[in-house]
Amino acid sequence: MTSSRLEGFLMKYEPHNYQIYATRYIEEHPISAVLLNMGLGKTSITLTALNDLLFDSFEAHRILVIAPLRVARDTWPAEADKWDHLQNLICSVAVGTEAERRSALIRPADIYIINRENVQWLIEESKLPFNFDTLVVDELSSFKNYQAKRFRALMKVRPKVRRIIGLTGTPSVNGLMDLWAEFRLLDMGARLGRFISHYRLDYFQPDKRNGQVIFSYKPLPGAEQRIYYKISDITISMKSTDLLKMPELISSEYTIRLSDEERKCYDELKQDLVLQLPDGDITASNAAALTGKLCQLANGAIYTDDGDTFSIHDRKLDALEDIIEAASGKPILVAYWFKHDLARITERLQKLHVPFSKLDSADSIRKWNAGELPVALIHPASAGHGLNLQSGGSCIVWFGLTWSLELYQQTNARLWRQGQNSETVVVQHIVAKDTIDERILKVLSKKESTQAALIDAVKADLQV
Repeated sequence: MTSSRLEGFLMKYEPHNYQIYATRYIEEHPISAVLLNMGLGKTSITLTALNDLLFDSFEAHRILVIAPLRVARDTWPAEADKWDHLQNLICSVAVGTEAERRSALIRPADIYIINRENVQWLIEESKLPFNFDTLVVDELSSFKNYQAKRFRALMKVRPKVRRIIGLTGTPSVNGLMDLWAEFRLLDMGARLGRFISHYRLDYFQPDKRNGQVIFSYKPLPGAEQRIYYKISDITISMKSTDLLKMPELISSEYTIRLSDEERKCYDELKQDLVLQLPDGDITASNAAALTGKLCQLANGAIYTDDGDTFSIHDRKLDALEDIIEAASGKPILVAYWFKHDLARITERLQKLHVPFSKLDSADSIRKWNAGELPVALIHPASAGHGLNLQSGGSCIVWFGLTWSLELYQQTNARLWRQGQNSETVVVQHIVAKDTIDERILKVLSKKESTQAALIDAVKADLQV
């Protein structure tokens, strides 16, 4: 029990119609995929349903929630403590050391919460009985890889679970192929098949290949509609834009251009995989390494083979300086990707005497939300889930881009969400012209269109 309960500061739960609908859907479906966009309150919706299943219908007895670490540790227990109707729920959070996790799992509770990194430990190493009858997988998309150890471990105990709830806002991060593992976990293969090979054969055809080696697949004509139809009986989807008064989202590009010499360095690296530098050679041994190197160079610096940083240009730093100046004191959230991005941005802001902080602590987040920081720096991998930053500003600048649609959308959603007071949220991308930056934006756009089709196909008809 937390101080909010002890001091009587519980909030009265007055759900929106869509929240009532989603709660009923979870209660009425032993298997449910609930695709809720950011800001719709998926945690409170699910906790309300679990509370009813525990204490009203008695259809749930031991509940396990699997979530990203920050969300498992902070968000789920905080939501349970926040609302008046959940005051009888006892949550036990199993994160931390092995001793701490073990202690939390044997403690009497209604809901046990564990981070996804420890799923394999719980099932295969802890020697504790897996006697949960109800399972919640928060961020179902993190189980999209059927070869991952966490997926295989969870599938071992899936037959023991009588009720399962999958939650996510980004179900098909990399396209329709992701859906097989997610729904295999939910329904054990009842809808999309028990084997990935059969799923590929039924809905896809080879795309890029080299002889007998197939690198990628593309959907067969009509495959999307057939897949959506197959999963529609256990899936509901809701968009923030359909249900809430959301601020207008404005996406823009601030284009920078490399000099002839900088362009020559970029082209040499791209074409030859080797860039001659005064301090030695940088090699890119495969395509993944190459794209990483190209992203670094587009941002202005690159890691050498011995781990040092070699600066190429300051084009993006100059662009960021212009954006900050044009903002005239309006708070700006800056998303960076590489460590040398952070170091170089930090050096520039210090030179400009602009107050800033990296958002990596409760105090820095408090200062941002209180409007005390003109500039805040954030890494998408640490900002993806569970952070509410909408009180501190309404503009995010992407200094360096990510290939991950999930991280991209979730980071933007820290500002573009319910509770944002500004009428507009601006997402600005600093893009190096004719570089991999443009390709990443295009790929993100293509992934988003596939995901949007899925969400629209199974969107709930809110008859409540």
